[in-house]
Amino acid sequence: MKIRTNLRTLYRFKYISLFLPVFVALGSTIVKAAETDVIVTDRPDFVESSDVVGKGRFQLETGINLELNNRNNIKDKLSTTPTLLRLGTGDTWELRIETDGRTVLKSEDTVATTSSTVRGYSDVSLGAKWHVMDDHGAMPSIGILANVDLDSGSRAFRGNGLRPSIRLVAEWDLLGDMSLGVMPGLMYDKTPAGKRFYSGIFGVVLGKSWNERFRTFVEVAASQVARAKNGGSVVTADIGAAYLLSNLCQIDMGLFKGLNKNTADLTWGVGVSVKF
Repeated sequence: MKIRTNLRTLYRFKYISLFLPVFVALGSTIVKAAETDVIVTDRPDFVESSDVVGKGRFQLETGINLELNNRNNIKDKLSTTPTLLRLGTGDTWELRIETDGRTVLKSEDTVATTSSTVRGYSDVSLGAKWHVMDDHGAMPSIGILANVDLDSGSRAFRGNGLRPSIRLVAEWDLLGDMSLGVMPGLMYDKTPAGKRFYSGIFGVVLGKSWNERFRTFVEVAASQVARAKNGGSVVTADIGAAYLLSNLCQIDMGLFKGLNKNTADLTWGVGVSVKF
């Protein structure tokens, strides 16, 4: 009985040893992929990345924003928790769920010396991104994003019906570890009275990578380009930075200055992104 057991053990070891090189090679491949796979995020700047997260990968990008505005003796403080979930369904496609999350608006009337606070949740946006092509030569890396904003938020922060939009992103690598991104787009929006209208979307960002982990950016962004009767244009000048804690985890911050009366005076945000 003992001899049979020893023989059985030898046979098992023999078969395991045949597959051992395969296990070693597979393990080396996984480790190498983890070392070369570096997170690319759509935050903290307004212009999106043209890249997708990759097939079978999941990415969480979230943070806290504080928006300050002072108009007609009313001081507003709006805090949000912008969150983006990205799921890679293919090598060039991803599905996306995005929201400003928990939203708190504190208003103070400096003349009447009264104040109020409204709490709730912002709308959810569903979308997809297609990485059309990589950059080559003078041609940029290109991505296309299609979204639809749902009127799903709390009453105070809910939009008007379904608002589809489409954006195109083009990114160029420049000399000196710099990059240029441009994002034009179009949204089919709706007024509170139910009238439909088109609004433009545009952003241009200049980035600088100082080393493998730290980058900064300057940007001009228009989240809405519309006529005054439809809310007017919303335009900011932005600066920010991002730092990789690891290849799969990033922290960031951004500062956004309003450039017209339709835009909040100042917005500041910090965030973290993790790839799984």
